[in-house]
Amino acid sequence: MTPTPGAAVRVVMTKWGDRPHWEFDCTILGSDEHGDWLGIPAGTTMVRPGATYVAPTAQVGLVPPPGPDAERGWLATFHDEGGPVRVYVDVTTPPRWDGTVLRAVDLDLDVVRGNTGRVWVDDEDEFADHRVRFGYPDEVTTAAMTSCDRVHAAVVSALPPYDGSAAAWLSRVAVER
Repeated sequence: MTPTPGAAVRVVMTKWGDRPHWEFDCTILGSDEHGDWLGIPAGTTMVRPGATYVAPTAQVGLVPPPGPDAERGWLATFHDEGGPVRVYVDVTTPPRWDGTVLRAVDLDLDVVRGNTGRVWVDDEDEFADHRVRFGYPDEVTTAAMTSCDRVHAAVVSALPPYDGSAAAWLSRVAVER
């Protein structure tokens, strides 16, 4: 169940085998047909073992809406003007709310729309290595590749929510700063 708008939440990403990955705090902005929107103000600190990242601009995260797990294997981030990219989508296990903590396993593949509009899939080499090294089950591997293909096609075609839908939510983060 999604926390209520305005609630402080923590995003906890792991890698396969319950290995720690990115964690950060943010706020629930609200929900719509695209899912649950998370406000991530400029200056938000994100940490993972061996790395710290401070968001240079506002961002909004998008958690996919309820539905079949086969369609929920991603977490999207939309960056404000001046961000390092415009859209960054992590391919994950279907994200799950655990109270005010959002949990998902990052499965390495990322779909990115850069600031020039170019769209690409990142970390395919990492995915190929990790699926063998960490023993991703066949169904997890297949789900990740299917999700990556589906998200990539949607981002390239600027289908919702990759059609500018995040702009209204980003304006709410700017107000919260």
